[in-house]
Amino acid sequence: MSPAPHVGIAGAGLVGRLLAWRLLGAGCRVSLFDAHPRHDRSFAGPTAAAMISPTAELAAADAQIHALGTESLQLWPQWLGQLHAQTGREIYFRHEGTLVVAHAADQGALAHYASLLRAHLPADAVVDDTMQALDAERIGALEPLLAGRFAAGLFLPQEGQVANDQLYVALEQALDTGLAGCGGRWYEGVAIASVGVGSLTDAHGQRHAFDLTVDSRGVGARGELSGLHGVRGEVLTVSAPGVNLRRPVRLIHPRYALYVAPRPGGQFIVGATELDSEDGGAPTLRSMLELGSALYSVHPEFGEARVVRLAASLRPTLPDHRPIAGRGDDGVWRVNGLFRHGYLIAPALVRRIEHDILAALGADLRDAA
Repeated sequence: MSPAPHVGIAGAGLVGRLLAWRLLGAGCRVSLFDAHPRHDRSFAGPTAAAMISPTAELAAADAQIHALGTESLQLWPQWLGQLHAQTGREIYFRHEGTLVVAHAADQGALAHYASLLRAHLPADAVVDDTMQALDAERIGALEPLLAGRFAAGLFLPQEGQVANDQLYVALEQALDTGLAGCGGRWYEGVAIASVGVGSLTDAHGQRHAFDLTVDSRGVGARGELSGLHGVRGEVLTVSAPGVNLRRPVRLIHPRYALYVAPRPGGQFIVGATELDSEDGGAPTLRSMLELGSALYSVHPEFGEARVVRLAASLRPTLPDHRPIAGRGDDGVWRVNGLFRHGYLIAPALVRRIEHDILAALGADLRDAA
């Protein structure tokens, strides 16, 4: 019996970790490389609000993203259940939709947003199942905290969210067990300079050979993937235990679309900014003032919220804002360009490239069984 095929993955962000976990479960040996320590939470995956919003994103995305998001929304509870069975860790997940509101002066912006969603809905979509117009009474019924504050809004029932901090901890635990069991390794703080067919070369010039390699470095691959660049996002995390929201709320405004995503323990992640900039520095004062004032306008009780974290990160983006997942013309396997849709589309993309990788390794896996 020959040893299981060894897969080297460059990049231990959301995609790299999910793919490593899935391939370990399929019987592969895996080694994972990343420029960051595993507990570093400064990059895109841990910074994101982790909303799974296939309908809401139609205002700026296309049918491909919607289809991937719908598929991922079905995969997330399955995969989180498997992670829980492996690790014993509960991972917060809700599939209770998104509420979209606007202040009276911004009803025109809300109407425009709704028209964009309708225009981009797939032809076979049932509108009432994906987007429902709300009056003040229905807004209050869905979110009692917001009763009487907004006259009209939208409810997008086919949406959800996951707590990415809990997800990362569970994945780290599952990967530690799986890598140790298969003879693989997690190379922390080892940046990969180039990815070839069957090899990874680190920043010190050392070459690591594998049966198959995957590049999931995000913005770290911009020197090797034409057009790849970073899009900056900034988020604010606050603690407001006395404030109760069951689902994400999006506040439509002519200058930005704020989102407020509830988390366990009375925390909320707030974001809106999207800057086509490769500046990975700390959040700006202007962004934090805008985020804070917009959050306060959702409900004054947020005025007493404690600021837990201010963070900024770069999301990997290709010129057409579409992701890639598969083997390129040069023979290198890549997953990249998830833009602002990481948690929305990652499971669907990972499942597709996992299927293709296992097909390519099929004979070796059978021999190792």
